[in-house]
Amino acid sequence: MDFPELKIKDLTAKVPIIQGGMGVGISLSGLSSAVANQGGIGVISAAMIGMDEPDVVKNPDAANIRALQKEIRKAKEMTSGILGVNIMVALTNFTELVKTSIQEGVDIIFSGAGLPFDLPKYLQKESRTKLVPIISSARAARVLCKKWLSRFNYLPDGFVVEGPLAGGHLGFKEEQIDDPVYKLENLVKEVIEEVKPFEQEHEQDIPVIAAGGIFDGEDICRFLRLGASGVQLGTRFVATHECDADMAFKQAFIDSKEEDLTIIKSPVGMPGRALRNRFLSDVEKGGRKPFKCVYHCIVTCDYQKTPYCIASALASAKKGRMNRGFVFAGKTAPRVKELLSVKELIDSLRNEYIEACT
Repeated sequence: MDFPELKIKDLTAKVPIIQGGMGVGISLSGLSSAVANQGGIGVISAAMIGMDEPDVVKNPDAANIRALQKEIRKAKEMTSGILGVNIMVALTNFTELVKTSIQEGVDIIFSGAGLPFDLPKYLQKESRTKLVPIISSARAARVLCKKWLSRFNYLPDGFVVEGPLAGGHLGFKEEQIDDPVYKLENLVKEVIEEVKPFEQEHEQDIPVIAAGGIFDGEDICRFLRLGASGVQLGTRFVATHECDADMAFKQAFIDSKEEDLTIIKSPVGMPGRALRNRFLSDVEKGGRKPFKCVYHCIVTCDYQKTPYCIASALASAKKGRMNRGFVFAGKTAPRVKELLSVKELIDSLRNEYIEACT
């Protein structure tokens, strides 16, 4: 017995694991190519990807596009496996990032932080890129299927269903995060039921991928038995040698304890799960980190009212400057105890899966 394959249209991943796209700069060509080389689906995060480009302050749009091209091309040189790009709907340069990803021939675009109503319009006749929205409810699945069909005669190539235990920005109100009604198990079952009529009517499979709080092979076994076609993991891939973040960022996960987890009110207007540190404690006490909005990266960010620049904070943390930023992390972060290679991690997940499913 081994992992079942994950099929998304004509793409077949030998390992039914998608590595979650983590910004800013946490999952780039290094991590994504390593996951793809192990048979999973590696994902580059497009969020503020141009932070190290020399002209990012003067010309953030051009810097981000250039950096995305570089990372996709670099990843393709390092793997012949399946590569995706995660592009948040809330990004101000969403359209350009989508067009660039399609032009560069990425296998899949994953898109959340808003509903990507117009995503199919960027495909050309010759495009092979698959489109997989990231959602948090069956209603969102239904709305997107109907909209895409009516406007583009196109069904989503899959859905990632992200529950409230995920790291980073969450598609839930704060009071819903701990409500058992919104458990990932319930959401996955509801989405699977919601897409069935569309699959039957159009004779097309719409794989549903479970995300948010999945930690080990036993979890993977459970969700595949529920009917999910695959799983997405983000937090587990942070503490790997190939993760593109600084070692201090990875160490924050390894050292984290249950009490370090906190839900923050993000400047972008959504709750987010993060690891509490000095930076966030200062903000909680009313401390303001003065800044000018030079990036204009998120549509929903009211920079004149927010106490800090989230792009700068996340970019600083990625580079290991933890006193100037913070890290987003999933609910399972305190269970991460050691640094592994991506191969070691996927091998251990496979062994746990086999043991749990037999």
